[in-house]
Amino acid sequence: MTTMLDFALDPELEAHEPPEARGLARDQVRLLVGRSPDHVSHHRFTDLPSLLDPGDVLVVNTSATMPAAVETTEPGLAVHVSTLQPDGTWLVELRRHGQPFLGGVAGQRLTLRGGATVTLRAAYSDRLWAAELDTVSVPAYLARHGRPIRYSYVERQWPISAYHSVFAIEPGSAEMPSASRPFTEALVTRLVSRGVVIAPITLHTGVASPEAHERPYPERFSVGATTARLVNQARAAGGRVVAVGTTAVRAIETAARADGSVAAAGGWTDLVVTPDQGVRVVDGLLTGFHEPRASHLLMLAAIAGNDLLGRCYAEAIGERYLWHEFGDLNLLLTH
Repeated sequence: MTTMLDFALDPELEAHEPPEARGLARDQVRLLVGRSPDHVSHHRFTDLPSLLDPGDVLVVNTSATMPAAVETTEPGLAVHVSTLQPDGTWLVELRRHGQPFLGGVAGQRLTLRGGATVTLRAAYSDRLWAAELDTVSVPAYLARHGRPIRYSYVERQWPISAYHSVFAIEPGSAEMPSASRPFTEALVTRLVSRGVVIAPITLHTGVASPEAHERPYPERFSVGATTARLVNQARAAGGRVVAVGTTAVRAIETAARADGSVAAAGGWTDLVVTPDQGVRVVDGLLTGFHEPRASHLLMLAAIAGNDLLGRCYAEAIGERYLWHEFGDLNLLLTH
């Protein structure tokens, strides 16, 4: 079993606002590259095309972020709407004055802004409830009455557009698939011109509160036949498959066969990628920087190895990279 990476995160390294508010374009954030076995280098995100080879595949998530936080009629109490479950219920988290609220009771009915209600049915974990929302379309309701989920390190509210990527098509994620945020249309054009292939998947990610480093729970995903074909062709030709975000890893590895080929797949995935399990398909991962002891660090270690991952994080802390969804990026490559 791999030891979880632990370190002290200086609050000054938390990105408190989008890079645009810091005088940068989306694609001008910093990019730390870790290449197996032990090479680390420092770049801007605009360097990405030169760091990839013709024939490489970038697997990107097309899920769009919903404004998934909605106030209740009880002062200070909000609901964070997370993930649709196979039985039609939604996982939700209660937050009071921005902090997790563990005082919910099964059968409790809360009135939401705009008149909808949420009924808590059964505890899913210490902080999550399986709940019913009495609205025809939850994404449509949230679009009218919700706001983006924001944690304490983000100092003010930003519009939902700040949480969308150029790949976002289908609303469904409670929190932004943030590794794709720095991409711009111009950068995608440069990547395609270089011969890098863009292959879409969809995975609707739920709430991942920074106070609770839980392993992922089942989330809806889809890997289409075209993406499966593009990935298989790249692997056969010696190209690399680089996942953009941990969500893309979960989706493509769920669709992987035992021989490392990929088939079209969809539904709900509860896959947890660890070093003990390893990966079958991905050769690299583009991701943000994760908090100390966050469960996603196990996935990063499965791809990059403990030594390279530890060196990357030591460099990131030493060079003052920024954390969280509005921060800098880390590209991990196995070769």
